[in-house]
Amino acid sequence: MVSLTAVIKGNHPKQMERFEEIRPYHDQEVRPVLDRLLQDRELIQALVRHQYPDMPAFLNGIAGWLTAIGLRYKLKNIHDIDGLQHVIEPYLTRVIEGSTSGISFSGLDQLNKEQVYLFLSNHRDIVMDPAFVNLAVYKQGMQTVRIAIGDNLLQRPFVSDLMRLNKSFIVKRSVEGRREKLRSYQTLSAYIHHSIDTGHPVWIAQSEGRAKDGDDKTDSAIIKMLHMSRKAAETSFADSIRSMNLVPVSIAYEYDPCDMAKARELHATETWGNYEKFKGEDLQSIVTGIEGFKGKVHVAFGTPLFEEYENANQVVEEVDRQVHQNYHLFASNLIAFDRLRSGYPNVTECTLEALFERFCPEESLDDKVTDFNDRITQCPEAHQPWFLRMYANPVINHFAGKRHVFA
Repeated sequence: MVSLTAVIKGNHPKQMERFEEIRPYHDQEVRPVLDRLLQDRELIQALVRHQYPDMPAFLNGIAGWLTAIGLRYKLKNIHDIDGLQHVIEPYLTRVIEGSTSGISFSGLDQLNKEQVYLFLSNHRDIVMDPAFVNLAVYKQGMQTVRIAIGDNLLQRPFVSDLMRLNKSFIVKRSVEGRREKLRSYQTLSAYIHHSIDTGHPVWIAQSEGRAKDGDDKTDSAIIKMLHMSRKAAETSFADSIRSMNLVPVSIAYEYDPCDMAKARELHATETWGNYEKFKGEDLQSIVTGIEGFKGKVHVAFGTPLFEEYENANQVVEEVDRQVHQNYHLFASNLIAFDRLRSGYPNVTECTLEALFERFCPEESLDDKVTDFNDRITQCPEAHQPWFLRMYANPVINHFAGKRHVFA
């Protein structure tokens, strides 16, 4: 017999079965999944290679055995998601301290701590984007988010397990066929609404995949997907969007750890029409994004979309407006824009010095130019135009249509 509590909370067994393939793991599943992971030789060896990259191959066996013992000890008393996140938190803190020059947040204090939100953000990094959002809401005393992640990143079973243990749910990008895609999007839409309705905040990127060129644009298909599951109930588009408490988020990195890899991919795509990823490239991007140097990081939370939006395009326009205007422009962005400004005469006439005075008043222009030069010289010359564009595009979007902005 189905309990009344389950029905009220939206946890009807029939409904939950619909989400079985995409949902994060529940508390009661944590221990069995951890025990399975601790026996996963591929995971253990991946950890060994990462922790001891120069170790001779003949020592892999003993190193794997010691690594597994250490993990069993650290995880022996973990039986739920909160307990696992407490174990992860010190590692995340060390990563942030070691790979950034500081992280700052804005706008979150204007949101209601007791409210549950759908955070729709620009997308630079596979893991760290939602991690920084989670850090922000955690520090504000709010509940951490459920994270949308594409199944293209889950090619290894242990990666899928790790992500789903960390409150990630799966976006099925690999499905083929119009009917299958439609069914997948409807399920995804229903799951996001179900999460919000039952008190679980959600993070999702504004478009499929990272904005490798730094040009943050919301995909209208994402917005249409969000409403898809409410059409059958004859919920209006405006009411559907309002019910999700949708908040645009701008995540800005002074330096993107994957900038040279992205420039290489953009160059190849434009030059030859396509780019073939090498085996394990997605996993390498995840590791580089986590541990690579980011400089300063800023996460800006916008205001919820509560207006009478009639269609997806109106929502896209407002999300883009907030993402672009709230984006924190760093020295790297201003310097890159200055070097490309001749191609954008209608964006802004302000000098680099004036831009620095506005956005980086406490920093030395000469020092930042030196830092930027040191970084771009590591990028092959043929890839440098794409390198510059990915840092300049946030400035172009911020100033689009505004020549004089310092009034």
